[in-house]
Amino acid sequence: QVQLVESGGGLVQAGGSLRLSCAASGTIFNCNLMGWYRQAPGKQRELVAIITLDGSTRFADSVKGRFTISRDNAKNTVYLQMNSLKSEDTALYYCNTQCISANYWGQGTQVTVSS
Repeated sequence: QVQLVESGGGLVQAGGSLRLSCAASGTIFNCNLMGWYRQAPGKQRELVAIITLDGSTRFADSVKGRFTISRDNAKNTVYLQMNSLKSEDTALYYCNTQCISANYWGQGTQVTVSS
């Protein structure tokens, strides 16, 4: 079992920044991918960014150049630095990790960007 705990969401003005954190605990030695997804009201959950154990990354086109993802393997934590936030970034952000045995999700942290 893997537990994911997100933090760092909140309310920010357009153009501002936020940093999300996700701490993983449990049986995580066989979990390669960690990342962030988001779901806005009335929309499907979508990929924001993912990062592998060796640091390879992938971003949604809508956040490229504005968001960065990083991970601290010693702390089993993944971060999402969000800059130049836009109102369309408003969503519930979920941490995710993909392990050999299963796919795990956090409870989500709300990000609201006011225009």
